[in-house]
Amino acid sequence: MNFSKDKLVLKVKDHSVSGEVFELWLDEQYEILVTHPQPSLEKLPSYYESEDYISHTDGRRTLFEKLYHFIKGIALKKKLNLINSLSTKGSILDIGAGTGEFLLTCKNDGWHVTGIEPSERAKQIAHQKGIGMEESLANLADHSFDVITMWHVLEHVPNLEQQLKELKRLLKPNGVLLVAVPNYKSYDAKVYQEYWAAYDVPIHLWHFSKNAISKLFALQSMKLVQVLPMKFDSFYVALLSEKYKNGKMNFFKAFFTGLRSNWFGNRNKEYSSHTYVLKNE
Repeated sequence: MNFSKDKLVLKVKDHSVSGEVFELWLDEQYEILVTHPQPSLEKLPSYYESEDYISHTDGRRTLFEKLYHFIKGIALKKKLNLINSLSTKGSILDIGAGTGEFLLTCKNDGWHVTGIEPSERAKQIAHQKGIGMEESLANLADHSFDVITMWHVLEHVPNLEQQLKELKRLLKPNGVLLVAVPNYKSYDAKVYQEYWAAYDVPIHLWHFSKNAISKLFALQSMKLVQVLPMKFDSFYVALLSEKYKNGKMNFFKAFFTGLRSNWFGNRNKEYSSHTYVLKNE
């Protein structure tokens, strides 16, 4: 899928690893921002080599990590309740499964679970919990899952068009897809601009709006049926954004920015992150 470079929106620094600067270009048809240049498949893994990449660890060394995992525990229960409200218990695939905590929660609730995770470190931690991971989506049979989840993963996928086709192939008819991604139209994105942590270049290759999700999945005959706010994300993202902008985490300021973001989100329905519920047609 070739997106147009209609408008240069921002230049954003990689604050985590390289210090390199990347451009965000808007495709006006799909309302998606695209990171340019995009690293090669060979170089891309090097941009993940940061001790601060929490989703690949179970670390609780700092107050920030402890807070992250506390909120994550609450979010796991909410995610389980959500999938149980959308589908009868069956087979679930989590793409970008990290250390396997979500799949373990689902397994303990009676779901048949499958995970995909590229990080060897994360896979080892998941294996210790009794959660095995498949090597590739290509190994999985057509129409084999009632539910597929991608929690803050779609923005990382190099070949977006191929990924969307694979999701279509793997979902059962009337199956449910849950996609959680940051929203560049949120209040906190506007406040922090190039320091907004959820841009996370270059490992975030794509930056979605609600219309982008709806239009892209419509190409695969998948219908957007619900958009849900992820209200915790505004606080987490604001805290990291404060660090990128001012060199330190200002908990007080981040908390109030997060509150304001959710207040504006309640009015205009543009939250820091959304979970999109899509139905296979």
